[in-house]
Amino acid sequence: MTEIIDISPDQFKIFLLVLTRVSVILFLFPIFGTQILPGLVKAGLSLVISLGLYTVVTVDPRYFPDSFVGFAVFMVSELIIGAILGLSVRMFLSAVQLAGQLISFQMGFAMINVIDPQTGGQVSILDEIGYWMVLLIFLLLGGHHIMIYALAESFQLIDMGMISLKKELLIKFVTLSSDIFIISLKIGAPAIVALLFVSTAFGLSAKFSPQMNILIAAFPIQIVVGLIFFGITLQIIVIVTRSYLSQLPQLFITILTLLGS
Repeated sequence: MTEIIDISPDQFKIFLLVLTRVSVILFLFPIFGTQILPGLVKAGLSLVISLGLYTVVTVDPRYFPDSFVGFAVFMVSELIIGAILGLSVRMFLSAVQLAGQLISFQMGFAMINVIDPQTGGQVSILDEIGYWMVLLIFLLLGGHHIMIYALAESFQLIDMGMISLKKELLIKFVTLSSDIFIISLKIGAPAIVALLFVSTAFGLSAKFSPQMNILIAAFPIQIVVGLIFFGITLQIIVIVTRSYLSQLPQLFITILTLLGS
């Protein structure tokens, strides 16, 4: 028991830096970083993963600063690395949520929201269904294993506290941000186009038959058509998520290489 708790100050610093990087990623990762899990569960999970990674991390303690300010800079660097890795996954999930919001708006569900148990905020129904669908596929296909593997590789590619925020990294994240809209349109295209045709058809009907109450007839038909094509959208989500996960390891390597000094 004495050997377990008897660690040197340098070893404790290494573990603290590992814990910082792991905790930030778990905070940004879906489910684990939400209000669903109690704080003690999150802390315990971060501690367990950090203990596992701590044994494989090789750091030369001579590079550690002696001052508190210098070590705080190291901590901030670990926060940035964890935040960048976590955000790269959150962007894809945001694209699926945006697709659900676009379909909901076309169906007339803009004012029909539900409470998101993760954040406590209000989200659209289709947005929530699409989000949990992509999250389920992400976990079934081993996306969390890719995250842990990338986390372990990050300690090999980036020395602790030695990050470099290059212009290429900013360009990469601008590209990932623009991909949010492209992916959301690809996912929601069938439902959005079908609902657009329905709205156009009822618009023409209202033009040629003004005496018809188009609003009453159009709303239930838009809901039925939207739900049918949203079922097709769920199949597209599976295909897009599988394609995204096949490219995720290379994306992580690219980001970590750009972060390396």
